[in-house]
Amino acid sequence: MICGKDFVETLKKINYPKADILNGEDFDWLFETVEDESFLKWFCGSVNGQNVLSEEELEAFSILQKSGKPILEGAALDEVLKTCKTSDLKTSTLDDKELEKLEVEIQTLQKLKNLKIQRRNKCQVMASETSHKSLRLNAKEAAATKRLKQSQGILNAMSTKISNELKALTDGVAKLMIFFKHSNLDQGANPLVFLSQFSLEKYLSQEEQSTGALTLYTKKQFFQGIHEVVESSNEENFQLLDIRAPSICDNREILEERRLEMARLQLAYICAQHELIHLKASNLNMKSSIQWAEENLHSLTRKDLDKDNLDAKISTLNSEILKLEEQISHMKDKSLPAVIKENAQLLNMPVVKGDFDLQIAKQDYYTARQELVLNQLIKQKASFELLQLSYEIELRKHWDIHRQLENLVQELSQSNTMLHQRLEMLADPSVTQQINSRNTIDTKDFSTNRLYQLLEGENKKKELFITHGNLEEVAEKLKKDVSLVQDQLAVSTQEHSFFLSKLNIDVDMLCDTLYQGGNQLLLSDQELTEQFHQVESQLNKLNHLLTDILADVKTKRKILASNKLHQMERELYVYFLKDEDYLKDIVENLENQSKIKAVGFEV
Repeated sequence: MICGKDFVETLKKINYPKADILNGEDFDWLFETVEDESFLKWFCGSVNGQNVLSEEELEAFSILQKSGKPILEGAALDEVLKTCKTSDLKTSTLDDKELEKLEVEIQTLQKLKNLKIQRRNKCQVMASETSHKSLRLNAKEAAATKRLKQSQGILNAMSTKISNELKALTDGVAKLMIFFKHSNLDQGANPLVFLSQFSLEKYLSQEEQSTGALTLYTKKQFFQGIHEVVESSNEENFQLLDIRAPSICDNREILEERRLEMARLQLAYICAQHELIHLKASNLNMKSSIQWAEENLHSLTRKDLDKDNLDAKISTLNSEILKLEEQISHMKDKSLPAVIKENAQLLNMPVVKGDFDLQIAKQDYYTARQELVLNQLIKQKASFELLQLSYEIELRKHWDIHRQLENLVQELSQSNTMLHQRLEMLADPSVTQQINSRNTIDTKDFSTNRLYQLLEGENKKKELFITHGNLEEVAEKLKKDVSLVQDQLAVSTQEHSFFLSKLNIDVDMLCDTLYQGGNQLLLSDQELTEQFHQVESQLNKLNHLLTDILADVKTKRKILASNKLHQMERELYVYFLKDEDYLKDIVENLENQSKIKAVGFEV
């Protein structure tokens, strides 16, 4: 209900003390009774600050009461007001002519007054217009001076920047020209920067010397004709050569001499081996005889043998020697020649092996020398190719720089022609006058007008003239709108990301609660169902309690409406909780009244 709030607002209007502290909801119960409702509604709708007497009026009324004069109230006051009539004012009669003159004079004066009022109004309008124009002109002047200072500062900064860049460009061009100048080697004025500027005479002389030394080395180390292969520049001749090839050793006499030499070596080797075997056999014979003699002498020194035993032993030994000689002669005549014939080729193996080892050593020597010569030739070729590659790279760089410089010259010439055209255009007096005098945009300038329409958007207010200032204002407004939209977009993206993260968290929680760590969906949770049942039971209890409380409140309201004593008790209870001072005043007044009544009864 809003009646309690209206009651409190009405008390605030009539400046009731401590009305700001009161709460409107505490007075809603006053409007529940039918008897007081109409009066309170009239009080809230009709009473205001004019119905309240001021302090001066109260003081005058108290003074009137103290004077003892009768005060009219109610019906007596109404009768007196009805009988009261206004007294007629007596005016002196004037002549008709004087009245006409006065009327004419009044009309003329009224016309003059109206005319002066019109002139005053026109002057006021003109003064306001002039003051407004002066204010606008002052603001425009201040803005123009500010823009002029800003433009001057920008132009000064741009001019200094351009001058610095031009100075750096001239310095760079001067350094670049120093690089590309033909240097004088005798004077040494310019440093040598490019490879093409250096002389190759020393390098070529060193290469010729190394080539000559290499040819002399090949003539000394290899067979005749190899130096021709080294001196030739054909890449097919730079190969390892096989000395045993028939192309190199085609002379038959050399081959025949080599065969005879091999046969002599084999024969000498066989004879040497034969003598070695005889010497070894004689050596072993001597050793065995010496050993046998030492043993027999040792035995003779120990024991004295008989001559018969000794002769018998000598005879046995002679017979054994004869047998051994027969075996040796048999081996020499029959078995040994057959074995020698069978293993004759094995006797030549060491000679052949030595010959092959000698050939392999010579081949290794020649291959090592060939590899040395080959490495030297590869180094020379690599140096030549590296020099050629460096010259080609430098030539490509020179071509690139030449192309870039040509493009730069073309661009500079184009910019120079465009600059001359702009200067000629700016030097035209018609253009300068139009730029200086005109601020509004021409209606024939369709591009500028279309740009203004695009920047302005849907604006129902159409201006008669469009100025450059309006165009700048619309552009600034569009820039602010764009920055605002960008900020809003950033905020919306942040909110969207936050909402998505929160939604993902909620979805994960929902999945955890629905699946509970498994793969099967649980449509009902036992704990949730129990909690829902508990909540439903608590809600039912709460509904029963609310219905009981409402029934109790209704019965108490009925009791209050029928019993004045209970109403008074309730008011005192409300005053006790809300306004203790007012309750004290009421109690004190009642005590005073009771005391006065007691004194009156005693008297």
